Amino acid sequence: MQQTRTFTDKILLVLKGLAMGAANKVPGVSGGVVAFVAGFYEEFIYSLQKVNLKAFKLLISGRFKSLYQYINGKFLSLLILGMLISYFSVSKILDYLIVHYELYVWSGFFGMIIGSIYYISRDFDEWDKNSILFAVLGIFGGIAISFLEPARENDNLWFVFICGMISVSGMTLPGLSGSFILILLGNYVLLLVDSVNALYDTIAEIILLDFSFTGDAERLRMLRVLIVFAAGSLAGLVSLSHLLGYVLKKRKKETFAVIIGFITGSLGVVWPWKEKIYKVNELGETLIDREGHQIIDNYDRYWPELYTPETWLAFLFIIVGIFIVLGLAWYENRNLKS
Repeated sequence: MQQTRTFTDKILLVLKGLAMGAANKVPGVSGGVVAFVAGFYEEFIYSLQKVNLKAFKLLISGRFKSLYQYINGKFLSLLILGMLISYFSVSKILDYLIVHYELYVWSGFFGMIIGSIYYISRDFDEWDKNSILFAVLGIFGGIAISFLEPARENDNLWFVFICGMISVSGMTLPGLSGSFILILLGNYVLLLVDSVNALYDTIAEIILLDFSFTGDAERLRMLRVLIVFAAGSLAGLVSLSHLLGYVLKKRKKETFAVIIGFITGSLGVVWPWKEKIYKVNELGETLIDREGHQIIDNYDRYWPELYTPETWLAFLFIIVGIFIVLGLAWYENRNLKS
């Protein structure tokens, strides 16, 4: 699956990783969809499959160059670099946009998922009764997940590790949002907001040669949680990739049908017109996270009022989202042909 890459290809791969990272942080959006539409999903899965016993033997024997080539290191490192950049840049911008322009952000993502469904379905020319059944099961699975009741926050390190393993599914399973799974598990704010902000603040302080955080018990707890979460994510990424690699080899048609169904079912999660339902305690008081934000418990979805300018502007963002995906897919196909 390895291929020679030009400088432009490398920059584009970093940008794709950046898009995957941003998509993974938004509840309801799957980074795997980015990989699928951008045309590197199978290479991504098969590269992760190379993180196995042979790779471990190359590591402990000190054959680092052979290890780098074996695991398709150039591809994975550029992709991961983009994801890391995203968590400290684009995802911060997305946080701001969701707070101030929530309807239009969700509308854009809703359109992008519609565009993804069209693009993937267009190239899937093997529809039969079996694949339709798997697609329907995927749709029902996606819809069912979107209506589950979220749990409460739990910072037990074993549970955090499991959260990492489960949430990474958003990168490997298109249509299944890892960040939305974290909301259902009750740990979205803890793992993708508080702990990431703690790491960001720690890095900024280290650059300024300020090591006072070593005496901050809460900061150290957040960093410990983030390390365990990252370890769980790595374990989940490797184990899921082996499972998916096997399934893609044996049942590729059915797997693609389920993916199309899952992406379709995920439209319910990113439905733009919804009101937040906040978590409350026994006294009816709204719960606040460590950053002073009200904690979201769920969403109450509703149909839009067609006579308002906000609704029509949201429709415009849906169309823009569709054309962004189709434009990127067209650009990627043109590069593959040239």
